[in-house]
Amino acid sequence: QVQLVESGGGLVQAGGSLRLSCAASGRTSSIYAMGWFRQAPGKEREAAAAISWRGGTIYYADSVKGRFTISRDNAKNTVYLQMNSLKPEDTAVYYCAADKSFVWTTDWKRINTYDYWGQGTQVTVSS
Repeated sequence: QVQLVESGGGLVQAGGSLRLSCAASGRTSSIYAMGWFRQAPGKEREAAAAISWRGGTIYYADSVKGRFTISRDNAKNTVYLQMNSLKPEDTAVYYCAADKSFVWTTDWKRINTYDYWGQGTQVTVSS
């Protein structure tokens, strides 16, 4: 089992920045990749970014490309999401997720790809 705990959410003005953290514990050696998803009120959960636990594979959704940066620190078992140039439409609960194995090109955006999920952290961007 893998446990995930997100932190770093909050209220920020449009154009501002936040950095989210996701700390993994438990059987972290089984992690293949981790992703950040978000869910706005009344909308479906959607993928924002994902990163391989080892190696250099990174994917971004078009909606965040160029503004968000995903990174990891394996020594701390932590994945980060640096969010810059935030917009009101980025307002959502942000979740991190982890999985043991998948095919990047077809699976990285799918919610049911990921076996482990954090509890979420709220990000609110005011206009």
